Amino acid sequence: MKELKLFLSQPHNTRILLITSLIYAFVLPVVDIFVAAYIMRNSSEAGRVGLYQLMVYSGIPITFWLNGFLLKWIKPNYLYSFGMLLSGFSMLIMISLPELHIQGIAVAGLVMGMSFGFFWSNRDYLVIVSTTDENRNYYYGVETFFNTLTFVVVPVIVGLFISNATDYSWIGNINKAYEFVIYVVMFLAIIASLIICRGDYEKPASSKFVYLRFEPVWYKMLLVAWGKGLVQGFIVTAPAMLIMKLVGEEGELGIVQSISSLVTALMMYVIGRNLKPNRRLVVYFVAVWLFFIGALTNSLVFNYYSVLFFLLCMIVARPLFDMAYFPIQMQVIDYLSEKEDRSEYSYIFNHECGLYIGRVFGCGSFIVLAFCVSDNAALMVTLPIVTLLQAITYWMVKNILKKIENEVD
Repeated sequence: MKELKLFLSQPHNTRILLITSLIYAFVLPVVDIFVAAYIMRNSSEAGRVGLYQLMVYSGIPITFWLNGFLLKWIKPNYLYSFGMLLSGFSMLIMISLPELHIQGIAVAGLVMGMSFGFFWSNRDYLVIVSTTDENRNYYYGVETFFNTLTFVVVPVIVGLFISNATDYSWIGNINKAYEFVIYVVMFLAIIASLIICRGDYEKPASSKFVYLRFEPVWYKMLLVAWGKGLVQGFIVTAPAMLIMKLVGEEGELGIVQSISSLVTALMMYVIGRNLKPNRRLVVYFVAVWLFFIGALTNSLVFNYYSVLFFLLCMIVARPLFDMAYFPIQMQVIDYLSEKEDRSEYSYIFNHECGLYIGRVFGCGSFIVLAFCVSDNAALMVTLPIVTLLQAITYWMVKNILKKIENEVD
């Protein structure tokens, strides 16, 4: 009852965002895990999974730029709604391909990237204008709790459903099971898109959002974004590739994800509920080094058990990282948007460019190694390197927060 009262005490727009996140959280595990597994099953080439991910990441900054112009005429929650619907359309493209040729994978990936562009650009803007530094830890704690909890429920249900598809006469085969799952998540995306339209969100006050010069502290933030992008370059698809290679099939994929997420879900809510702004740096430190320890251990051992250990580290580290990173990012944007008198969206757009450079470098390195050497070499070499580079950004974040704290005081 106490937690419900706390939720109801939040502003209307904040509650709408959280409810939307709850519904769409059931879609994200399918996008993150099973699209990669679908490509692996139907092509058996990790390089094609890497190509798909590269096209996804290429579509995101393009749409961030397009979104900046559309915000002149369209409210951000409507564009956010469109992004969620577009993710379902991308999965429809994938399952409609008679053969997973490179061109079809590239198109599906690009459309998915565009959906992410509309989703993340508007979601970040809506959060920054609907929350303050005081309640952002609560917001991200609740949102991370939703996302982590769905990674308990959705993977095990979907994984077992797909792996046992031949037992259901009304489905027929595994690819038909994938189609059924995608129709379900499309329905959920429609529900989430309708809910976000009930919020009352205004367009940015200034229409200009492309700048080339910033305060020095922002360039440091871009280096941190680059480090984050490095890991994002293939961290989404790496678990699916590792499990399909070393653990088993979709059923095991779902069970492994769910078991390692169960405790994390509650832990994220408790941390977000009680975390003070001055403790975010500690959470960031734990998250980035957990990523590296898991990746290094997996590369050195590279067997069934090392994959399980890596997944455990990753599923704890990912929500911890997001819980610390997003409030820090928005704290920097709050500080600079007031100091430089610019729209918050200009920093959101520029930040995405930093992420994209990192993603291309990380994902591109993986693709080159996968095609020129082997899938195993790409998984064993690239992952520990990019997670180490991300871990080093801790000292950059520490410097940024110290700089802001000194100037504000």
